[in-house]
Amino acid sequence: MAMDSLMKEHWNKIYSSRDINKLGWYEEVPEPSVRLLSKCHINKEEFVLDVGAGASTFIDYLINQGFSNVIATDISEIALDKLKERLGTEKASKVRWIVDDITQPIYIQGLRDISVWHDRAVLHFLLKENQQQEYLSTLKKVIKKGGYVIIAAFSLEGAKKCSGLDVKNYDQNMLAKFLGGEFSLLEYFNYTHYMPSGEPRPYIYTLFQKN
Repeated sequence: MAMDSLMKEHWNKIYSSRDINKLGWYEEVPEPSVRLLSKCHINKEEFVLDVGAGASTFIDYLINQGFSNVIATDISEIALDKLKERLGTEKASKVRWIVDDITQPIYIQGLRDISVWHDRAVLHFLLKENQQQEYLSTLKKVIKKGGYVIIAAFSLEGAKKCSGLDVKNYDQNMLAKFLGGEFSLLEYFNYTHYMPSGEPRPYIYTLFQKN
């Protein structure tokens, strides 16, 4: 299966046209993700996968905290290149980089024993049933027993579009239903992210554990 070339083109265009810190979802400090990660009680050698990493500062945080098995994946190699550039050669060399499409994964599904799956704002872009199912089956395949899943999506009060694309809005019950009985919801909270423009973006943040 080929990567969704329209999607890839869309994100490459967005990441090449704007400064990272001007993007609507840019966070200087990924505070809500860090808050949930701290509840996972994993050691720093365990595998942490950031799905749709884009140019996220969550990767900087993980490396600065000494996590040694960080995997960053995104459909846009331009996004990952910008992230590498920001990290600098030494830090970037500590990350495993994967350009892949989570709805048609080639490389991601070969991963195993992931202790933390982190997705801030990827799932809500997947509008088709088959894309959602591919995401879910990949997640189930790579995450280890007892592993954690952090998913942040636009909440029901949140925007209906982002970056010119429609999104599917969620609450914690919808995410729990989506993941199914193999996963327990440990924690959730609503969080308002303010875009660089000052506009509010309501999110739901959730933490699950695989039984």
